[in-house]
Amino acid sequence: MSKYIKYAQIASMVLSLVLVVSPFLAGAQYTNPNPAGTGLPGDTRLSEFILKIINIALAIAGLIAVLFLIIGGFRYITAAGNEEAGAQAKKIITNSIIGIVVIILSFVIVRVISSALISQNI
Repeated sequence: MSKYIKYAQIASMVLSLVLVVSPFLAGAQYTNPNPAGTGLPGDTRLSEFILKIINIALAIAGLIAVLFLIIGGFRYITAAGNEEAGAQAKKIITNSIIGIVVIILSFVIVRVISSALISQNI
C-alpha cells in the first residue's frame, strides 16, 4: 500500500509543478507592445496630452470634494446636538458643494476650449 501512496505523492508533485509553470508558459507567448495601456500613442498632439493631464487633475479634485462632502455629512450626523460642531459641518458641506460645482464648470470650460484647440490641430 505504501508503494501506491509514494507514486501518488510523486504524481501529485509533478502535476502541481506542471500547473504552476503552465500559466507562465502561456504568458510568455503573449506579446503586447503596450502593456497595461500605459504610454501615449505616437501620433498624440501636445493639446491632447495637456487635456489628459487636466482631466486627471479635475477627476482627482472631484474625488477630494466628494470625500469632503462625506466627511462633512459624517460630522453633521455625529454632532449630537453640539451647535458649534453642526455649524462647522454645515460649512464643510457647503464648501464641498461649491467645490463640486466649480469643478463641473471647469470641466465644461476645458471641454469647450479643448474642442476648439483640437479642431484647429494645434
